[in-house]
Amino acid sequence: MPDPRFAEIEGHRPYLMRYALAQLRDAQLAEEAVQEALVAALESLASFGGKSTLRTWLTSILRFKVIDLQRRAISDRAHLEPTDFSDEAGDDSWLDDLFAPDGHWRTPLQTWSNPEAAFEQRRFWEVFERCLDKLPPAGGRVFFKREVLGEETDVICKAESITPSNCWVILHRARLGLRECLEKNWFGKDGGGG
Repeated sequence: MPDPRFAEIEGHRPYLMRYALAQLRDAQLAEEAVQEALVAALESLASFGGKSTLRTWLTSILRFKVIDLQRRAISDRAHLEPTDFSDEAGDDSWLDDLFAPDGHWRTPLQTWSNPEAAFEQRRFWEVFERCLDKLPPAGGRVFFKREVLGEETDVICKAESITPSNCWVILHRARLGLRECLEKNWFGKDGGGG
């Protein structure tokens, strides 16, 4: 007789699919990651001790499957040229628009009333994904690998053929770009969240 928790595990599939899709931005890869995570969960169900929620446990398994898929994609990808993360014209003047001469933000940070709730909302992830897509390609990749997948800087630098200092500049600029985009499209007055 199948374990009664099978139906409960299967009930988390939509959430896991959204999570994987937000990470991988490819429906087929997301489905593959979710399928692998569910199979792994079923195979190791006896080891689930209930120290966390079932969703947390499943998400943890899925996170490792996503990382595995990302690593496979990185190793399969051709060598990438280093980037200076400037815009298409090589102009960094957009950074000047964000800061006052004294170094403070021109526009104060909006109060993000409940970031945890926003994190779980599908709409937030849709906006986040659009914001991530607006970043220069290298910025989006480096940010995703470091902040979402939790990869170490030296691994990212090797995969992207960049120096550690360039990596930190890319991450800093990606964070600035994401902050600005999320404030305009999610946390701002006309946004859908917080």
